[in-house]
Parts: sequence; C-alpha cells; structure tokens
Amino acid sequence: MKVVIVGSTHAGTAAAKQILTRHPETAVTVYERHDNISFVSSGIYLYLTGKIDRLEDMFYASPEDLVKLGATVRTQHNVLRIDTAHKQLQVADMQTGRVFEDTYDKLIMTTGSSVAVPPIIGIDQANVLLCKNYQQAQEIYATAKDHHHIAIIGAGYMGTELAESYAETDHEVSLFQSHGHILNNYIGDELSDRAVQLLRDQGVHVHLNQRVTGFRSDDDGQVVIEGSRGEYRADLAIVCTGFVPNTELLRGQVEMDKHGAIIINDYVQTSNPDIYAAGDSCVVNFNPTGKPAYTPLATNALRQGALAGINVFGDIQPYVGTQATSAMQLFDYTLATSGLTYAAAKRDDLPIRHVIYDGPWRPKYMPNPTELIIDLVYDYQTRQVLGAQFWSQHDVSQSANTISVMIQNGNTIDDLAFVDMLFQPNFDEPFNYLNLVGQQAVEQERQLGNDQPRITAMGNWQSKK
Repeated sequence: MKVVIVGSTHAGTAAAKQILTRHPETAVTVYERHDNISFVSSGIYLYLTGKIDRLEDMFYASPEDLVKLGATVRTQHNVLRIDTAHKQLQVADMQTGRVFEDTYDKLIMTTGSSVAVPPIIGIDQANVLLCKNYQQAQEIYATAKDHHHIAIIGAGYMGTELAESYAETDHEVSLFQSHGHILNNYIGDELSDRAVQLLRDQGVHVHLNQRVTGFRSDDDGQVVIEGSRGEYRADLAIVCTGFVPNTELLRGQVEMDKHGAIIINDYVQTSNPDIYAAGDSCVVNFNPTGKPAYTPLATNALRQGALAGINVFGDIQPYVGTQATSAMQLFDYTLATSGLTYAAAKRDDLPIRHVIYDGPWRPKYMPNPTELIIDLVYDYQTRQVLGAQFWSQHDVSQSANTISVMIQNGNTIDDLAFVDMLFQPNFDEPFNYLNLVGQQAVEQERQLGNDQPRITAMGNWQSKK
C-alpha cells in the first residue's frame, strides 16, 4: 500500500512513525513545504527568555529520523493540488521549480494551521511580525534584540507567553486583547483577572477590550497601533491572533466545519474513506460537549496523528476524544485547564454551575502552603464534571490531567468528592484539594435541594466478588 502524508507537523510525523513501525513494508511518502519538521512552537517563548539556548532543540524529530524508518521525505516540496476522485497530487519542488504528479492509495492530511491574519490595514509592514513557525521565531528573535518596546496583539497562550518573555528580558511590553479577559478560551473570569494583575505587576501594559484596527509607521520608524480606543506606539508589533486550518487543498472535496477544519469520525477518517486527517487541519471530538470543536493543540495533533497511522489499515483503534487539557507557567505561577470553562458552558446554554475553591494546597502548618484556586464546572442535571481550571504558585498542573480522565470517563462531582487520593502533609491535606472542590460542589447542590448523589462505576468491590 502507498500512503502519502501531506505536511510533516507533529501529526504527520507521528503518523509516519506508526505506519513504518507497525507495517515497515508500506511505501510512505511525506511532502513538507519547509526544510524542517515537527517544530514545537510552544517553545518559542522559552528561546526568547534564554531558558533554552538553541531554537533548533525545539524539533522533536528530523527528516533523517523518518528516512531511517523507511519513509521517502520530500522537504521543500509544495503540494499544489489534490484530485481525490483519481487519487492524484500535483507537487512543486520549491528548489528547482519542477512540477510533477504523484498518486496514493491512502492519504493523510496533516497540513497544520497558520496564524489567523486579521483584516488589519498595514499588517504587512516590516515592523509587524507573525509568530508560529521556526522561520518566524528566528525573525522575531533577531528583530526584537534591537527593539525595546514590543506590542503583542492577541492574548491567547502564544501572546501571553511572549508578553512574559519580553517582560523578563527588560523590554517594555504592551499586550492588546479584543476581549475583556485574556486566555478567554482556556480560563474563566476569576483566573483571567488574576493573570492580568500578575502581568501588570511585572510591568506589562495590558489593554483589554482594545481591538486593533490598523498599523502604520511614523516618521521615527515606530509602528503606530491603531486601536478601537486610541493609538499607541511601539518599536515592533507581533500578531498572535489565533490559528486557522490549512485545508485549501481539500476544499469542496471532504466535509469541513465553519472554520474550514476537516470533519473526522471516530477513526480520524474524513468523509472520503481513503483520506485521514489529524492535527490543526481538523476538528477534535470534544468530550465535555460531545460535539466537534476546533482546538489546535500539539497534544491533540500527536494523538490524532498516531491514530491516523494505525487506522489507515482499518478501523483498529478509536479516537477517545479530548478535553483540551493544557497548562502554562506564567512568571512563578502555574495555570492549568481541562474541559469547559464556566463562560464557555454558559455560551453553549448547558445546564451548568460552578464552584471556586480558594485555599492552601497543603496544611497551613507546613512551610509555604501557598494559595490554590480551582474553578470547577459541572452539569447540575447529570452531576458530571465538565471542566476545571487551576491557579497557584505551586505546580498543580498534573491535577488537570486527573480532571481530564474524570471528564472522559463521565465521572460526577460525587465521584470527585471521595475518589481515593493520597494524603501526606508534604503534598496535600487529609482530603486532597480535588476532593475538597468536589465536596464543595456536592454541598452546593445539597443546599439547592438537589441532594441526589450519582456515583459512576469506578470500582464497586462488591460487584466484583
């Protein structure tokens, strides 16, 4: 069988490895526009702050790795057209200009995403940069060394992390966000307010509800940022306004959502049975709502890509979906999240309530029992856990993984309240903080007259006798 993989992002690389490890006799050809594969874009801010010395260390695989496994890897090759009816591709060698045809039996689309470039006048100026891939990261690093005041447009993960990086390297930083909260796709209002205050405490100028409408250069060579509430000046502007899927090659040939992301089934297969999709080019199956969603995260890409490499040989291993679990370190705080935020659940008109735990992560008689905030979201009809966000100077990131498993398994607040967790004063209270926030939710329901505990099948010992 001949498998063609278009795009060697995290997903494409994972797919190739699975195919060639399990079925080394398979003819695998990988087409990639860049001269590199599998760049970890989330590591850009680590390079800017000097926490890692070499940007080249942020590749978790190389073309040579795939060649050793038996793949034909064609970097700097751009796929121009795909004819799904005849299983043909038209490809351009970007170095020589030669255009040629190729064919496939099965196709895996892992073309990733690009920075969502908003329709802003002047966005193509030399002192306005985008941030996602290796080449863009190199340009940002080289350019920012000679500029003091950096303006960042967009306060998602990438923009917020860049704001931290430049603040830590003695730059003046202005962060513009069109919403009233930062990181609004990942955390609720309570934690967003804390993150904004932390940024401001570190000298970052955070401009909320400020939509950027244009850029222009002034006589001194600075970039003028035209906003909905005024004008600002900086030496350099970096646009981090989210991502859009690169799916033009299959437009009109497979089913897509309103964002242009490819729709997949439980085996990461598209509406065309000979085409699979993984990573930022496609949707995820989002377990908290049971609906498809566009959630471009490296973790989703790796899992979907590996499954594409497995299921291209048949419906072997289903995709269990995702909770979009993620985390970041902002200065000396840990922020972690899994599932729905309260605001997102309200927008979807779900029957939800939430509780906020605010207490120490371990007994107060221990050294440094720093504050921990947990925002727990649950369905008050089914009592199922739908999401949680964490904020603390203590590293509580792994708790988001625990919540992720509970959401995926359909566990309830009653399960969370009493699930077995360790106790040792070095690590937590006699009831772990996850137990405590679960108990808080149970008590809230009791006070509201909904005192009907629901326990899922987590390990009934009597039923196993």
